[in-house]
Amino acid sequence: MMGVSQIHPSRARPCDLSMNLQPSHGQKHRVASAFLGATKLAWGKSEVTGSQLKMPFQNRGRKKSPKNMTVTSVLADVTKELMNFQAPIFGKQQADPKTVASVILGGGAGTRLFPLTRRRAKPAVPIGGCYRLIDVPMSNCINSGINKIYILTQFNSQSLNRHLARIYNFGNGVNFGDGFVEVLAATQTPGESGKRWFQGTADAVRQFVWLFEDVKNRHIENILILCGDHLYRMDYMEFVQNHIDSGADISVSCVPMDETRASDFGLMKINETGQIQKFCEKPKGDDLTAMQVDTTVLGLSPEDAKQSPYIASMGIYLFKTDVLLKLLRWRYPTANDFGSEIIPMATKEYHVQAYLFNDYWEDIGTIRSFFDANLALTDQPPKFHFYDPLKPIFTSPRYLPPTKIEKCRVLNSIISHGCFLRECSVEHSVVGVRSRLEYGVELKDTMMMGADYYDTEAERASALAEGSVPLGVGENTKIRFCGQYLVSELDMVNVQEADRPAEGFYIRSGITVVLKNSTITNGTVI
Repeated sequence: MMGVSQIHPSRARPCDLSMNLQPSHGQKHRVASAFLGATKLAWGKSEVTGSQLKMPFQNRGRKKSPKNMTVTSVLADVTKELMNFQAPIFGKQQADPKTVASVILGGGAGTRLFPLTRRRAKPAVPIGGCYRLIDVPMSNCINSGINKIYILTQFNSQSLNRHLARIYNFGNGVNFGDGFVEVLAATQTPGESGKRWFQGTADAVRQFVWLFEDVKNRHIENILILCGDHLYRMDYMEFVQNHIDSGADISVSCVPMDETRASDFGLMKINETGQIQKFCEKPKGDDLTAMQVDTTVLGLSPEDAKQSPYIASMGIYLFKTDVLLKLLRWRYPTANDFGSEIIPMATKEYHVQAYLFNDYWEDIGTIRSFFDANLALTDQPPKFHFYDPLKPIFTSPRYLPPTKIEKCRVLNSIISHGCFLRECSVEHSVVGVRSRLEYGVELKDTMMMGADYYDTEAERASALAEGSVPLGVGENTKIRFCGQYLVSELDMVNVQEADRPAEGFYIRSGITVVLKNSTITNGTVI
């Protein structure tokens, strides 16, 4: 330190400062600052502040300065400890929903869900009495703060498009800032390849990948690929945060799986850090056994890990934008599917990370899974419910009146709004909107989707006078293990596998499915 600095507390009043300066030869500016409140002594070229004390000093004039310098300073409170200075701590990068865009896949032909998909796409299939399957990923996106949403559609998309247009209109950027919901329908474009429909999940995204090359989407850092036919509640930003923290190029959301169901899913082999080393689609036999992993790596307890030695892909993928563009355009331009082609090949060249989602998740891919998932909503307590006040599942505001129930027995069931129940019994069932159950009806273990409209009292009276069947479930009807719309007297017992479209019903996996707009005549026994 140049010069001499002395502090004499006994010689001055509070906040008094007396100084004799002798800067070294040739020096024009010097600042001595005594930080007594913070107890720091510093020298510098400019003004320094501490404990409300500013002490700038200049060598005034051109006279030759003495060789010695003495500083005397007193403050009221003299701190005896030196301040500890710490280097700035830089936090981890936080996931920002504004840099994430989601792409919801509208599904293929839905053959495993037929006949529910006879006139609608899989994501448009009703669930839980008043919702559609598409409401689940849409609501998860909104609850996660992700408001840039694309939906890819191809098969039977009219009902789905109508539902999206009515419910998820973000007001052209007024209500949700820069958010949007855009339906990307399969279409033909110039060139030979542009004449093909979507060939798979990856090909569907590839045909619209130019959207993410547009300059207006240059701030999109990650692209979230979702399915439109799953039932679960998930905060996608936790998934994105894990993706960023792990430094992954691609992340795959997965669920722990036991051996009884493992062969129905794409399974992953991971290392001790959760990085995916191998991806196998629906393995059997020895290939299945080889896919067992230690799921404690992803946070499961040893007991749970022993019961669920596999991790199955949920079909939810997160890509860095540049990585997705490179894979679809240049690296694997002929690969059509994410699960069976893109992800397995990418594990050999990129950092592909597993993210464990250890909560309720169900793939609504078959009549049986659809039926079981709906009736599971009536359990006490249910594994999944739609009425979470913090993370609601949104759907159409139909503005229907409350359900009216007259002398009925209702046990462990869900009754949607706008229904009329008259002296009937409902047990372990889901009754959809605008449903009508007449006198003596017994409904058990049944998923009833509801109706699109009401019959007026005059229309009902006219139908009965003409000998036809009015809308609803007629008197003394007994129904068990059934789904879809039911409109007359029938007793469904001893179910066999059958296709009876002319008679108004199908039987799939032991579940009787009565078709929409069908009439089952009096006395029918299925």
